[in-house]
Amino acid sequence: MKSILIANRGEIACRVISTARTMGLRTIAVYSEADADALHVRLADEAYSIGGSAATESYLKGDVILDVAKKAGAHSIHPGYGFLSENAGFAEACEQEGIIFIGPKSDSIRAMGLKDAAKVLMEKAGVPVVPGYHGDIQSAEHLAAEAEKVGYPVLIKAVAGGGGKGMRLVEDAKGFDKALASAQREAASAFSDDRVLIERFVTSPRHIEIQVFGDGQGEAVYLFERDCSLQRRHQKVVEEAPAPGMTPEMRAAMGEAAVAAAKAINYRGAGTVEFIVDGSNGLRPDGFFFMEMNTRLQVEHPVTEMITGEDLVEWQIRVARGEGLPKSQGALTLSGHAVEARIYAEDPAKKFFPSTGRLARLQFPEESATVRVDTGVVEGQEVSMFYDPMIAKLIVWGENREDALAGLQDALEATQISGLKHNVGFLAAIAGHKVFGAAEIDTGFIDRHLGDLVPATDAVPTAVLACAAAYESGKRVACGNDLSPWADTDSWILGGQRGERFVLSYGENDLVMSVVGQASNMAITCGDVQVAVQDVRLSPRDISVSIEGASVRMGCVERPTGFALMHLGMTYDFGRPDPLDVDLDQGASGSKAVAPMPGKVIQVVVSAGDRVRKGDALVVVEAMKMEQTVQAPQDGKVAEVTVSIGEQVEGGAVLVKFEEEA
Repeated sequence: MKSILIANRGEIACRVISTARTMGLRTIAVYSEADADALHVRLADEAYSIGGSAATESYLKGDVILDVAKKAGAHSIHPGYGFLSENAGFAEACEQEGIIFIGPKSDSIRAMGLKDAAKVLMEKAGVPVVPGYHGDIQSAEHLAAEAEKVGYPVLIKAVAGGGGKGMRLVEDAKGFDKALASAQREAASAFSDDRVLIERFVTSPRHIEIQVFGDGQGEAVYLFERDCSLQRRHQKVVEEAPAPGMTPEMRAAMGEAAVAAAKAINYRGAGTVEFIVDGSNGLRPDGFFFMEMNTRLQVEHPVTEMITGEDLVEWQIRVARGEGLPKSQGALTLSGHAVEARIYAEDPAKKFFPSTGRLARLQFPEESATVRVDTGVVEGQEVSMFYDPMIAKLIVWGENREDALAGLQDALEATQISGLKHNVGFLAAIAGHKVFGAAEIDTGFIDRHLGDLVPATDAVPTAVLACAAAYESGKRVACGNDLSPWADTDSWILGGQRGERFVLSYGENDLVMSVVGQASNMAITCGDVQVAVQDVRLSPRDISVSIEGASVRMGCVERPTGFALMHLGMTYDFGRPDPLDVDLDQGASGSKAVAPMPGKVIQVVVSAGDRVRKGDALVVVEAMKMEQTVQAPQDGKVAEVTVSIGEQVEGGAVLVKFEEEA
């Protein structure tokens, strides 16, 4: 094996390229139209176009990728995760073409690919499974009856699912039919398979998974556990290793069960056996149940690498080319604690809606032996609507959990992102939360503490207000703004220090700023806030000031209609109101519902003439792998539905118009 084609994109493609290069392998990238200038394309030795921007037109086209592999003379293909990574047909096609698939054999993927069949297999192997219904009868009536037998609350899960797609928590029988229809629709869209299974929802559930590795010749080891309990919408947000509260006895029990699962399918390569753990009475060897096995590398694999010192991608490559496992079980050691936070382009204040846009600023803390950044984008690039909204993964190691969490919070607060909405402040709030620090966690942690974790969108800290005023004053002087008395050079002053007033917008509010003095010593007033600022220093990338003796530095980015300040992981967008910018539609009659962001219409719920109440579902839009239900903004009668199923819409596009009420 002298060359490797990476059949993926983003941070995992960059991650694989990094290890492949250290092993002396020629790297080959593939890219869609949207990714023509992507980081993984720049890093690879060679790169080939494979089609349109949508994944179905590019990264999911196994035949096209295989043609490129043959054309480029690739000896192997690494699928990363997502896309074709767990596609048994693609793995088999690679085998038939004589190209090494860096992953399990196609038979192993098939064995674990369907959750219902996998659970039956695990039961035979002696691995404990969650009680539920895994049968073939898929009628709504039968599934509802099985849910009653299992007992509410239950989880509906896509048989072919993963990543939280096609999964719904149902609290009682009243909500079952709606949740089932939504789960089936999402499963069909994501996996072309709408079959589901029903599972008992475990009280105080913790999501703990075991990293396994097999050689495909009957041997397997486990590289300890990861706790992935902090989730929203059944998708992981923060992962850590080892799991808080894990005992040697339980680690051994879970590890041996995971190895038994791997051996049951003669597993080759990296895999993860995911367990749901009943955390109501602490971690006990009899309180864990098999959920599924992911037959690929996991997004959160870096925390395992940080605590073991092993390169799992290197392990994958070595095993794929026929070598034995690099280490035996007894030779594997665990050191310290590692935490990973997933940085997404999304708006926590708006139910974590995905966000798109150009990364006007992307700055991470400096990497070291204890801080690692995995990303697939660079400053200036676009985050598009076509793929997962992940920007980066920030991973921090510490001697213990307390040190790791403190380091993660520091690293997040040093991260600067502007140009789109992001969740860095949300993640920093998690890292610093007292309850999380005390390891009182389960999969409901984020929902319970959401009020503590999502920053208020209308609140601007005093330090940020002061820097905003100082920044704007400095820019006005630098630009020679004739309206600013600071720009005058006639040395004439009447009645003392020069001052100016200006207005900045923040969200829906206008902020009237008063600045008196100069950069070395100024008094700033905004509403009830009065603050003294000294030693203002402004550069193209940051502003530093002294506020009542305390030094403060913030990132800054100039925008066409304003500027952004970045402080402690948060981004504050200020606008410069234009007095001539008048909304000509203001006062127009009628109302409308618009798309929250670019996406594809997958369901239209209403028709012209329907009467709806505020909050009723109107249209379902799929964007960045997530369903967004657009709701009625008011009671009223539908005048027109302007879109149809399958249509691609831009953010802000009108979806439904309402009649004017007399």
